[in-house]
Amino acid sequence: MKYKEQIWKIIFLMCAAFSILAVLFICLFLFANGIPAMHKIGFLNFLFGNKWKPANDLYGIFPMIVGSFYVTAGAIIVGVPVGLMTAVFLSKFCPAWLHKILKPSIDLLAGIPSIVYGFFGLMVIVPFVRNVFGGNGSSILTASLLLGMMILPTIISVSETSLNAVPLSYYEGSRALGATHERSVFLAVLPAAKSGIMAGIILGIGRAIGETMAVIMVAGNQARIPDSILKGVRTLTANIVIEMGYAADLHREALIATGVVLFVFILLINLCFNLVKGKNRG
Repeated sequence: MKYKEQIWKIIFLMCAAFSILAVLFICLFLFANGIPAMHKIGFLNFLFGNKWKPANDLYGIFPMIVGSFYVTAGAIIVGVPVGLMTAVFLSKFCPAWLHKILKPSIDLLAGIPSIVYGFFGLMVIVPFVRNVFGGNGSSILTASLLLGMMILPTIISVSETSLNAVPLSYYEGSRALGATHERSVFLAVLPAAKSGIMAGIILGIGRAIGETMAVIMVAGNQARIPDSILKGVRTLTANIVIEMGYAADLHREALIATGVVLFVFILLINLCFNLVKGKNRG
């Protein structure tokens, strides 16, 4: 029996080691190919340059950084309030029979391929934005609305789990002091679950900043700093996917360096998630 346990321990250790090695190899590939490109272009010119014109050897990704920030911020503004309120409803207000319908439906949203979201955005949200707000429809606003929908399952699931994990004594103590059901939920239960809720929001941000196909289809893909939410933008992920198929030499290296910048952003988001998770455990 102990012999079998040792075998399984070795298997689990190998699986864990493989995951770590995969991350290390990805880091090695990105940094080994991206850092030299940044050195050739100039670190400041690469990060803060306003023009991306590979034909003229101009590789400034600042418009893509700004575009990624705008689209992600818009997705947070759209998705976080809706996701949080939905989680509160499912956890504390939803009837059992309705929960059995809503919860699987929300989970289904997480399994829909991003290309399907992109088609929906292209055929529904783009015409809606064009007819209601003006412009050509492919814009920051459109991408924000679509990404706000895509991050909902993550925010709702994590937030609802956090709310359900709050000890019942918090709610009962508030009720014993004379608070209503609504006041007890929002002033006692919700603050107690804030660390878990923040973790869900951070995971949603990671999903939004890393999304590619859906954004390509609705954001306009214009490598410039926008002056309005109705203007098109190009994100870091979209820049890589659009041009990697035909890029060569320094152009290809610059795209890999763009991946390095995106990878650093994702690492920072994961670091924030781990800090929040550690605080929640404490």
